[in-house]
Amino acid sequence: MTTPQRPLVLFSNDDGIDSPGLWASAAAFLDIADILITAPIEQQSGMGRSLPMYSRGNVVERELDLGGHKVLGYGIGGTPAQSVQHGVYEIAERWPALVVSGINYGENVGNGVTISGTVGAAIEAACLGIPAMAVSLQVPKDLHTSYSREVDFSTAAYFTRLFGGMLLAGAHFPDVDVLKLEIPTHATPQTAWKITRVSRKRLFWPTRALKTHRSEDGSLGYAKSLDVETAEPDSDIYTVLHEGLVSVSPISFDLTSRTDPAALRAVFDQHLAQPSS
Repeated sequence: MTTPQRPLVLFSNDDGIDSPGLWASAAAFLDIADILITAPIEQQSGMGRSLPMYSRGNVVERELDLGGHKVLGYGIGGTPAQSVQHGVYEIAERWPALVVSGINYGENVGNGVTISGTVGAAIEAACLGIPAMAVSLQVPKDLHTSYSREVDFSTAAYFTRLFGGMLLAGAHFPDVDVLKLEIPTHATPQTAWKITRVSRKRLFWPTRALKTHRSEDGSLGYAKSLDVETAEPDSDIYTVLHEGLVSVSPISFDLTSRTDPAALRAVFDQHLAQPSS
């Protein structure tokens, strides 16, 4: 699709090029933007923003059906962040106006967002200076790495288009590098949304591998282990899992603690002045 008058929007994810969630997000923009889809060839959940040197970097063309509209997509032999890089620097004919990562199978909330390849792809795009969104839909854990056609992405696509349209229209704010959207399972387009913070709590915790000896192959699993009512009331976890509302979290690259620098220096100076025992 090559209509210069329209903005170019790049779509990626961590579930892979065959994910219906990815197709749903792209389809939501067909009437307002030129579409470029570059996503991992294979499932890449949990890759964060990793850029491993061992990735193949091959590109496989794939014809995708976006609700009756045929679009050429590109599967990338690499991680979500690398898929964005290939899309921007190898495939796109002009600079994207927006990058949308998702819609992901499963919520990406709390301090686990740094694990998420969905969020990682959006962060990589934003680090390239491109407005970016990461969008996830709450689904049962057994569907997290699936391509289940039983999942209805229509509401998540609605909110993706809603906030993506705002970004395309120039709705940018200082210290907001990525918008992270979380859609509850039973949300509808009429569901209210809230501006939230990323919770400091962890929703999914590691579980022991099912093996009889440590020398055997066997990865750790994960399971939900949190009373969501204990999460911060203004957080993504509380908003999505307890209130059932749509969460919109502004993410900043500035990972500096918000502690008082002078007070921190005073504590360090006090400890440095103490004689060692």
